[in-house]
Amino acid sequence: MSERSLSVKQICEAAVNRGGADVTAAAMEHATELFLKEMAYQLCDGYSINTGYFTAGTQIRGVFDSPTETFSNPKHSILFQFNQGEKLRAEIPNIEISILGVADATSAILQVKDVKSGTINDLLTPGRNLKISGSKIKVAGEDKANGIYFVNTDTDDRTQVELSDVVNNNPSELIIIVPILSAGTYRLEVVTQFTSNSILLKEPRTAAFDKILTVA
Repeated sequence: MSERSLSVKQICEAAVNRGGADVTAAAMEHATELFLKEMAYQLCDGYSINTGYFTAGTQIRGVFDSPTETFSNPKHSILFQFNQGEKLRAEIPNIEISILGVADATSAILQVKDVKSGTINDLLTPGRNLKISGSKIKVAGEDKANGIYFVNTDTDDRTQVELSDVVNNNPSELIIIVPILSAGTYRLEVVTQFTSNSILLKEPRTAAFDKILTVA
């Protein structure tokens, strides 16, 4: 799978360049942003969405102890659930796959699961478990820079996960307790000297997740 993420603007430009659009990229981007904004409004209003390419709906997590109990944080939470639709599923047979693997010299974060919400590559729940899957991501070595970090995308402030909050530290999986982070968006980074053999790297390397994670 490609490690690159495309923005709405890039997708619209690609559609025009391939000849698959009869409007300008700017017009397509504007219309798409209007659609997505309205879709978000309808989801927040309790409606489910079916575009043919994906379905989306709003879910409430948590236990209500009585029929009259009201919604309250942090006991209850709201999340948006997206699933593939029939039109997108129909494209699967047309996909050509080449297994390239992960280069031996690099480490990579492949997937992040927020255990409390059950979401993949999306939410962070401070104070709860986060499962990080990847390749060569075990935190090892004596360099002071080694560790697991959440980097605020607005301020670039870096919050390191305390060693005592690393529950599982394996080459292909880390399980941590998410630090107490303020609401916002974050990049996840793992800094380590780990290699697949017994010899540690002389200098730490950083594996940066290519998707943005959100604390609601």
